[in-house]
Amino acid sequence: MQTDRRSFLASAIAGGVAASLPLSSHAAAVKPASGAVLAPKELEHRYAKLDEALRLPVFKRELFPEPAIIETLELLHYKDSFLCRVRSKDGAEGISIGNAAQLAVLYPIFVKRMQPFFIGKDARDIEALVEEVTVYQSNYKAQGLAIFVPLATIEFAILDMFGKMSGKSIGQLIGEIHNARVAVYQANGERDISAEETIEHMKRDVAISHAKAIKFKLGGRMSHPEYPAGRSEKLIPLVRKTFGDRMVISADANGSYTPRQAIPIGKLMQEYNYAFYEEPVPFDWYEETRQVADALRIPIAGGEQEPSTHNFRWLIANNGLSIVQQDMFYFGGMVRCMRVARMADAMGKQCIPHISSTGLGYLYMMHFVSAIPNSGPYHEFKEFNNDLPFTCATSTLRSDANGVVKVPTGPGVGVEIDPAYVAKHVVVKA
Repeated sequence: MQTDRRSFLASAIAGGVAASLPLSSHAAAVKPASGAVLAPKELEHRYAKLDEALRLPVFKRELFPEPAIIETLELLHYKDSFLCRVRSKDGAEGISIGNAAQLAVLYPIFVKRMQPFFIGKDARDIEALVEEVTVYQSNYKAQGLAIFVPLATIEFAILDMFGKMSGKSIGQLIGEIHNARVAVYQANGERDISAEETIEHMKRDVAISHAKAIKFKLGGRMSHPEYPAGRSEKLIPLVRKTFGDRMVISADANGSYTPRQAIPIGKLMQEYNYAFYEEPVPFDWYEETRQVADALRIPIAGGEQEPSTHNFRWLIANNGLSIVQQDMFYFGGMVRCMRVARMADAMGKQCIPHISSTGLGYLYMMHFVSAIPNSGPYHEFKEFNNDLPFTCATSTLRSDANGVVKVPTGPGVGVEIDPAYVAKHVVVKA
């Protein structure tokens, strides 16, 4: 029987202190591959545990004894910015910052297919509402970014409203606070440049972020040929040589390979003590993902593009993934993401959520990470939109000299957007 792949740093960091651990600490935590197929009874037992985790409530409804009826729910637009503003009949208000790149295309779905459903509903029923809205006007037929990006934008605004009503952070509304500080990994998203150029860019960025972990891109993305040819095979050892044994290193293939191509790349990563291997094959190749996982010791991470809770259930139960990476926007918000994190936790696996947005996207991810017990030791930091005027009284929202960011503790999302800037936005109509 194949046992679970444990986290690559079993004693996950508290406030970034594990950044000082030697490389062998995470290398030793990786289990040897077995490739064995799970027995039917074992698989049945695993699914039962996962289903139990899925049934647990996420939102702390008990904090709000009185109804919070949604009176208005608006999508606001100004230049490249999209905001969502929700107001209750009692005058409570919440606001969120949307994924502008996606909402520039998806705003008609927001205003025609999502917004009308929430008007008049009790926002305390948020867990049920995020499921019911997928059936409203047959929205499930557009499952994926089309409905989940608008849904996440709405959910974030509702949670911000409840946070302001209760004086609690978003993390306190969806779980207990496990991580008051989040250590960052420095990501490099470049392809089509030489290994040497990539190294120079990574050195520059690490000097700014002080990150103790890094991640870079492999392959050509979703099965496209890599350019320059052989870049990945050259870059994997070069990154280790450049940054040394104490740097925690991971790499993301974005579905570049077939299993036959992915496995040698993974073995090279193992040779150089990499922490995890992200999306070695296309994200919806579930059997092939497990095939790669079975052949390697390095933990396999994935889920950035996954739209289905049920598919995550299969990947977790069948050891296709050791690390789940559901996206805060692409997967439809924190309630849905928490369910996946809890399934992973039930199987002893880590959650390192993906965040697809600049703006304040990283802020939502931090609040989510603050509330999960199975958080990975490092999380991606994506720079904020400098055009967005806001203040945060409880955090600088920047990584310190140890590569760690303090999670805001103010109510809701914990930041205040300049009201004059909000006033420049106009309401998007159907």
